[in-house]
Amino acid sequence: MKKIVDTKKAPAAIGPYSQGVVVGNMVYTSGQMPVNPETGEIPQGDIQVQARQSLENVKAILEQAGTSMDNAVKLTVFIKDMNEFSKINEVYAEYFPNDKPARSCVEVARLPKDVRVEIEAIAVIL
Repeated sequence: MKKIVDTKKAPAAIGPYSQGVVVGNMVYTSGQMPVNPETGEIPQGDIQVQARQSLENVKAILEQAGTSMDNAVKLTVFIKDMNEFSKINEVYAEYFPNDKPARSCVEVARLPKDVRVEIEAIAVIL
């Protein structure tokens, strides 16, 4: 049995997909771009501003699903420029100060809306 996760604290889906899906005690988020859910705008600034907004969106979906960033088991980070990896890591570390989840990071040619980062997560609901 699956349950769709929907929250106004993260950007609405811009296509035929859900913000997140719960199956059993696991939640899977869609990739979260750095879009402010209140304004629909992409925050201006360096890559850290965009990374923080993407992580805040992931966090909102996980919380709506009944879990938290502390229960994340795997994240995938898609970035436009691998040269910005260390700057993203600085922000990422703020969200995972302890028991860090597994992670993959890949450089991609292009992301929707030409954002510089997109992040998805898998978490357990305890």
